[in-house]
Amino acid sequence: MILTQILQPDCIKVPVENQDKEAVITELVDLLDSNVLLLDRDTALDAVMTRERIQSTGTGAGIAIPHGKCNAVKELVMAIGIAHEPIDFNSIDSKPVTTPILPVSPADQTGPHIQALATISRLMLNEEFRQQHEKATCADEVYELLNNQQNQ
Repeated sequence: MILTQILQPDCIKVPVENQDKEAVITELVDLLDSNVLLLDRDTALDAVMTRERIQSTGTGAGIAIPHGKCNAVKELVMAIGIAHEPIDFNSIDSKPVTTPILPVSPADQTGPHIQALATISRLMLNEEFRQQHEKATCADEVYELLNNQQNQ
């Protein structure tokens, strides 16, 4: 799966404005909503927050992948944030998060959702890429890094 085919440059926020997990998730959902990618903002936010309450999506190494499946989208959409001040996400490695990545999928489309999560995880295992990503200063730089990494 090519993430830059899902991710719109306008759905990247550098830096995120909030420093609290729930507020950052809300900020990224609002970013999707402001780009008219959600049919129902509140349903999407509820799906992501419900998933987050089950188990933290802080995957370690400064990455969190809060995500949800719901009927608030017609197709897989995604937002990315870069936090200049680390966020406590109750991550599995107990380290704070600097890169929250938020995919939202239709409830009836499991395949693309799982593929997106796997692709994000695989990309973020590359330490050099992850460090470049964390240091990005603008949305265009994040998008270009993703694009270049996936076209290698």
